[in-house]
Amino acid sequence: MDLSKYTLEEIILAAIKSEIEARDIYAKIAGVVKNPFLKPKLQFLSEEEERHRKFFEHFFKEKFPDKKIIIPEKTPVPIPEIKMEEEEKTPISKIFWHAMQAEKAAHDFYLNMAEIFDKEPEIKNTILYIATMEMGHYRLFEIERENALKFEDEEIPMIHLGP
Repeated sequence: MDLSKYTLEEIILAAIKSEIEARDIYAKIAGVVKNPFLKPKLQFLSEEEERHRKFFEHFFKEKFPDKKIIIPEKTPVPIPEIKMEEEEKTPISKIFWHAMQAEKAAHDFYLNMAEIFDKEPEIKNTILYIATMEMGHYRLFEIERENALKFEDEEIPMIHLGP
């Protein structure tokens, strides 16, 4: 992903928006999932995304002390969204697939973002660390998706969302 056509402000706001959306969707899924092993994992992921959001908001305020953080409705930086249709009808494996795509895209986005900060190694390393965390989220969703695919068709109530 070539970030050279975007301003630093647009890039940071895209990161904030991405983290907010991931935090909210993981919290929403955690709120409706019936699997007692999966629920705390989703809550943890939501909390991690919140910490990422706080980092990027703090970073924005450092770079743009006179500007207010205004999250755009749509960012110019293309990062896939996690899609969740009607919770009760969407197989969790499909939601996890969308989450995997979003986490992979966030990972790639942060790798490219880190390149901007070659002269600021502390910022660069923090962004690289967040990128590796996003890949860890990807792997967690990959494992949970594989499990869901095994059991979704079995009508095991702990696997489905909703009633």
